[in-house]
Amino acid sequence: MPYIIDGHNLIPRIPGFSLQDIDDELQLVEMLQEFCRLRRKRVEVYFDNAPPGQLKVQKFGSITAHFVRAGRTADQAILQKLNRLGNEARNWSVVSSDREVQSAARAARATVIPAQTFAQQLLQTIDGTNSSTNTAEEPAMNPDELDDWLKLFGESDENS
Repeated sequence: MPYIIDGHNLIPRIPGFSLQDIDDELQLVEMLQEFCRLRRKRVEVYFDNAPPGQLKVQKFGSITAHFVRAGRTADQAILQKLNRLGNEARNWSVVSSDREVQSAARAARATVIPAQTFAQQLLQTIDGTNSSTNTAEEPAMNPDELDDWLKLFGESDENS
């Protein structure tokens, strides 16, 4: 199920991210790229207040970033996307804590995920792979193997 994400609604809910950062959108896109790679998902993320001269839509692999220019909001763009999807909206998840966006998503039969909940899922997905790759668990040794190793290195229950 692909995601429609209100980017500026999600950023402040991720530890270490801030809307005050000059590259907050890019930081989120990079994190979402890893999430999409691990979960094999597709994301459309919407950001308010695009600077003049910036492309309106940019592709980053499985991520489509929509930079909404002044005069409109990301919320309005998300509502428009839901309307364009029509019945297909039920196959999408909408990530936002904005009540108007959530209400429109429910009316379109899309799955609604509050931004805080998705932030936790995002971090768990990414941290889960980092912790599992960094700390490879060694297989447990059965007692017979342990006895064989102790005998091999000259220590056994008899020497104790």
